[in-house]
Amino acid sequence: MTDGSVPPHSPYTGRWVARLRGKVVAQGDTPEQALYASQQSRHKERPEIIFMLPLPPLIKKVLEILPAGQEIYLVGGAVRDLLLSVPSPDLDFALPAKGISIARTVANSLGAGFLLLDEERDTGRVIVTQEDGSRIFLDFAVYRGANLIEDLRARDFTINAMAYNLRDETIIDPTEGGKDLRAKTIRACSPASFSDDPVRILRAIRQAAAFDFRLEKNTRELMKQSANQLGRISPERLRDEVFKILKGPKPDTCIRALEMLGVLPYLMPELAALKGVAQSEPHMYDVWTHTLAVLGHLDRIISALRVGYDAEKTNDMFTGLLGLRLGRYRAQIAEHFAESLNIDRELRSLLFFAALYHDVSKPETKIIEESGRIRFFDHDIKGAEIASERLRFFNVSNNEVERARTIIKNHMRIHFFVDRLEKEKHPPSRRAIYRFFRDSGKAGVDLVLLGLADVRATRAHALTIETWTTYLNIARILLENYFEKPEEVVSPPRLLDGNILMKELGINPGPVVGQLLESIREHQAAGKIETLEQALAFARDELANQSTIKT
Repeated sequence: MTDGSVPPHSPYTGRWVARLRGKVVAQGDTPEQALYASQQSRHKERPEIIFMLPLPPLIKKVLEILPAGQEIYLVGGAVRDLLLSVPSPDLDFALPAKGISIARTVANSLGAGFLLLDEERDTGRVIVTQEDGSRIFLDFAVYRGANLIEDLRARDFTINAMAYNLRDETIIDPTEGGKDLRAKTIRACSPASFSDDPVRILRAIRQAAAFDFRLEKNTRELMKQSANQLGRISPERLRDEVFKILKGPKPDTCIRALEMLGVLPYLMPELAALKGVAQSEPHMYDVWTHTLAVLGHLDRIISALRVGYDAEKTNDMFTGLLGLRLGRYRAQIAEHFAESLNIDRELRSLLFFAALYHDVSKPETKIIEESGRIRFFDHDIKGAEIASERLRFFNVSNNEVERARTIIKNHMRIHFFVDRLEKEKHPPSRRAIYRFFRDSGKAGVDLVLLGLADVRATRAHALTIETWTTYLNIARILLENYFEKPEEVVSPPRLLDGNILMKELGINPGPVVGQLLESIREHQAAGKIETLEQALAFARDELANQSTIKT
């Protein structure tokens, strides 16, 4: 092993090693341990301390493509992720020159896509699409500064300011990011980190949650001081960070941190008004605390319904019942979230955005009745519009706006179903189920999950097993019809169209045609119409009744 290379199966892979004249003489979990171990036998010699990174095959292919003398470094989050043994879909490379040219060369050699990312900064992107459809992004950029060290010092956090020399397998770490990585700390590279780019405030919170790290005290203060500068950041960059936060771990903790750091007024100002807005029983919290609790419960519910979830690991009775009643739909729920309304954003993020905004209009719709009960009439309808405005500001697609609007507008319907079942012992009828999915479509699955999270956050420790079971029964009924009986109840096949209806009934085009077709579909869903003849007979009777009423 005279060249110092380490094959993937080597016992040194993923370890710090001390190397003398190309030979590994000691190893350890940290650089300090490797140095100490080497000094026990070679105390007069100064070894080279390096980390043996298990390089992904794609990086090795890049090295094979480039000329042997090409200076190139893996930098930023890709180095951090390798040190943490975390897969990274983004690989950033820093070079002294020709970033775009080298990116083109790599793209052509790999048969991958190429994107001119930033001509001024000489940055090109290679997009590698894998067999499963997922994509890996390789960015090639010239140093931002006079040299690599200046480039690294100008980055956001120390754990992202390391570079790995792909030629001699050494780590360059001018801000001691490795030490912070081992201490599980997010630390700004410089006092100007957040004023240089305020969006780093959101990134710091997201990465702290993703890696379960803490924010260093001075870094938190710098974040607070720069919060008011978020207004100069483009809506698209803000959107991307918000959606990454909402798709990642601990979304409730992240949003709470944004509020505590004074960020929300400059990011999603509508949410600031939720704090301190009281609610009547059965609510246990004010609107803001309730909203955060919904995010937390939704995260845990989706996690408990994922494919491969080990139900034996939970000692929470409510989660156990959730798995028993709805666990059979794990695969279908996974397929639901695998669909996307936008290639750059996940459906999960949009659902969590809707959860974050589901009660956003409660402050403006709040009334206190003579009895002292607090009501929020039409908060679902008005909240849907407020959320839509914020999403349009973030420049998401129309389909995403419509999905979020549908979720928020209809989020109370689950509670109405439960209320009727508890008080009148009436489960939702086939017609009611049809109408629910007619109005919500694919968002019906999102509504079921949000409804379960909503009741857990509403009643908190006062939620009884009986009420939770009722909610699960409603959820089971809705999902069963959606996943197992779509043609019977959710979306019955059309027996006729408007042209046939007008011809058979001798009527002209107009609203009545659409009304009759919808009535036929509802009766199909209810199991009262099964054939074309029955549909036409029903339509004739309906038309006759309408004529009688008019006269």
